[in-house]
Amino acid sequence: MTRLFNDPSRFSEDMLAGFCDANSRYVAAVPGGVVRAHRTPPGKVAVVVGGGSGHYPAFCGVVGPGFADGAVVGNIFTSPSTDEATSVARAADGGAGVLLTTGNYAGDVMNFGLAVQQLRAEGIDAHYLAVTDDVASAPAGEESRRRGIAGDFTVFRCAGAAADAGRDMAGVLDIARRANDATRTLGVAFDGCTMPGADAPLFTVPAGKMGVGLGIHGEPGIADEPMPTAGELARTLVDGVLAAAPTTDSKRIAVILNGLGRTKYEELFVVWSTASALLREAGYTLIDPEVGELVTSLDMAGCSLTVMWLDDDLEHYWTAPADTPAYRKMTADHVGPSMGDAQLRSETDEVAVAAAPALASLSDEAGRRTGQVVGEALQALADAVAGAETELGRIDAVAGDGDHGRGMVKGSSAAVAAADEAIAAQAGAGSVLAAAGKAWAAKAGGTSGVLWGALLGALGARLGDTGSPDTALLGAGLRDGYQALVDLGGAAPGDKTMLDALGPFVEEIERQAADGVGWHEAWSAAAVVADESAQATARLRPKVGRARPLAERSVGTPDAGAISLALSVQAIADRTSALVGAGHSRDERTSHS
Repeated sequence: MTRLFNDPSRFSEDMLAGFCDANSRYVAAVPGGVVRAHRTPPGKVAVVVGGGSGHYPAFCGVVGPGFADGAVVGNIFTSPSTDEATSVARAADGGAGVLLTTGNYAGDVMNFGLAVQQLRAEGIDAHYLAVTDDVASAPAGEESRRRGIAGDFTVFRCAGAAADAGRDMAGVLDIARRANDATRTLGVAFDGCTMPGADAPLFTVPAGKMGVGLGIHGEPGIADEPMPTAGELARTLVDGVLAAAPTTDSKRIAVILNGLGRTKYEELFVVWSTASALLREAGYTLIDPEVGELVTSLDMAGCSLTVMWLDDDLEHYWTAPADTPAYRKMTADHVGPSMGDAQLRSETDEVAVAAAPALASLSDEAGRRTGQVVGEALQALADAVAGAETELGRIDAVAGDGDHGRGMVKGSSAAVAAADEAIAAQAGAGSVLAAAGKAWAAKAGGTSGVLWGALLGALGARLGDTGSPDTALLGAGLRDGYQALVDLGGAAPGDKTMLDALGPFVEEIERQAADGVGWHEAWSAAAVVADESAQATARLRPKVGRARPLAERSVGTPDAGAISLALSVQAIADRTSALVGAGHSRDERTSHS
């Protein structure tokens, strides 16, 4: 259990502050994460890695010469936001472009993909690569759908070393892709991990069993098998990884036996004594193997085996010198690859962070009143998800990583704060929603963060800042939001996502609008439909996202995103019914009291 924390909701922020203080020789804090303490030399490609917290040494622990130039640090098991990724990338850029790379998770793919678009619009040559090494999460022929787990380390390492060796962007991308194509991982768990502040683990493994094929975000394994001896476990891991080997004649391999947070190094060495022998018996030469904790999962008990099949270039970069807070590799002729004449950052250095756009000042009185109703609705939503945080996390943990409740609370809280600022500035509904959506995406991160941010932003763009929207305009804005989610996430109805509740909700609003029903009555009727649709997702099998590898386990439990959507729209219906009856907003009620 994770016992040491102050405010569980600020665990990642508090962790990062302590990490930066303890490792100021290596890293400097920037909004969204860390970069090297020495500036990226002009003309050098920067490699920026990232993902959620809870995996140390990944990701901030590998920032330094021979490895990453920066790390974007999200909340526990949650993708960093687009704003955080762009912030770290700007700070790391030395003028030759930035490669951003993460594990293959929907939130990371969305947020870092959007960051690449934004950076390119600013003139930075940005690229993105998702690591796909987990053989348990998709079969052969569907490698692009696999998760990124401990293989993150080999891919990040080779890409970073190639960049420090002076390769241009095309060369660094080539090495990163070759490393990813050559890497395979299989993991097992003996017990689940516990989020800070939680009183129970995200999942449990039956007594006397181990979970095979686990993820690194608290996702349980795809199958339970009897608890083996160390030697039997070594054979399970070796056989599983070698069975998924890429097509290659190489017999030289880089190998990682990775602990997940609670398995002692001594236990790992016992497993390694058999695993290494089995690999050599299979005809392989092991190059600089690593045994230890490199990509963890909080306090999870378990381990994983990663193999990267080497060519001459990959071997060169895998064995190159490195000097980071958590990983060091020296050679006789070691010189810090990028320390040379690099300029040390000072505490007063300004980091280029995009300024938030000024709120539109074109609202009229009706638009401002609608903006106040939006603020009230967002507050109702935030109150509802705060009360359901634990249950949403429980539902999500059945086949996912258990962070949905916490992400919803962070995102909705940030949205309320941003909306209140916009309302105080006399913004109309469109600007209030735009500010709320941007804040939600920036503070929540993860899949739900970027999706809710897009939903609110699209709705705001349609409503605008003037006038009082009717039901038809509201339906059109919600339809825009629905389409934005489809475009971003690539999901479809029936894939067991929030779309399965949002789609029927929007359709009911549109039907009510066609019948001339007022917006609140339409919203209330549609909220009932959304709840029914969300509950019906229990019978579906997930086809996208982190729950997909555990699709069968998910059957019988509704989708957490669909449930939180239904909960939110019902809370808005309940809260705004009082406004419709009273005819004024919370600000007006306050001024009258």
